[in-house]
Amino acid sequence: MQVIDDIARLRETRAGLRGQLGLVPTMGALHDGHLGLVRAARAENDAVAVSIFINPTQFGPREDLEQYPRDLPRDLALLEAEGVDVVFTPTADLMYPETFRTYINVEELSVGLEGASRRGHFRGVATVVAKLFNLCSADRAYFGQKDAQQAVIIRRLVSDLNFPLEVVVCPTARHTDGLALSSRNVYLATEERAAATALYRGLQAARQAYDAGERRPEKLRGTAREVLEGEPLIDVDYVALTDPGTLRGLRAPSDDPLLLLIAVTLGKTRLLDNGLLPWSLNDRDGLTRVLGAT
Repeated sequence: MQVIDDIARLRETRAGLRGQLGLVPTMGALHDGHLGLVRAARAENDAVAVSIFINPTQFGPREDLEQYPRDLPRDLALLEAEGVDVVFTPTADLMYPETFRTYINVEELSVGLEGASRRGHFRGVATVVAKLFNLCSADRAYFGQKDAQQAVIIRRLVSDLNFPLEVVVCPTARHTDGLALSSRNVYLATEERAAATALYRGLQAARQAYDAGERRPEKLRGTAREVLEGEPLIDVDYVALTDPGTLRGLRAPSDDPLLLLIAVTLGKTRLLDNGLLPWSLNDRDGLTRVLGAT
């Protein structure tokens, strides 16, 4: 496994890799969700590259950039065990030199949901992802459905800017109690960790209502919100029911696939989760299946 922190060497190494390359962009602090993406990339490509870069441009002024978990030796050991070929570990100065002035904004999709709560976040995400796509020349890039809005935005970026790359969105990896795997879960105190299961329970309550025939958006949202508000430690930011492709909120009943998104705060930790309705779509190819080819 080659660990590279230089652009020229990365490009030289990529040129020497035969066949198709799968890329897994990460910010490190790897967990089984990341490793699941690596395994998916390994199964579908001749070589696998992983980037580890805590991207400062996607953090707001009051967010946890300095406190974000870091353990590069552990991450590298995990990736070597998975048979990763290349790990790209650039510095912020390499990715954003003093002369850097170019940013990418995916309009409309970046405005609501996380975009409303974290202004500028998706500009940072879109910019760094575009740079990684350009630098790595991958054939496929792998993302988790847990960050569903991000995945939809990146698919639009790839389509609009004509990147010769397929975006693969893999289903959310979860603990046995349903909590979505996240690097930020380590911030949760014991009682907060127990309360965090309400996100999945809220999604499941909405699923049960949907399976029973409920299609009214306000009822599906309200069912999930009721579960969340039953946990005193949880501060609900939003519960949204949207079209998976456009992320527009739904006002009328629909039998088309729906995306239910949740964002909450527990203490100082922000947690996200989501699920497709009907729920069976989450158990196969997630958003990749619903949205079709990039």
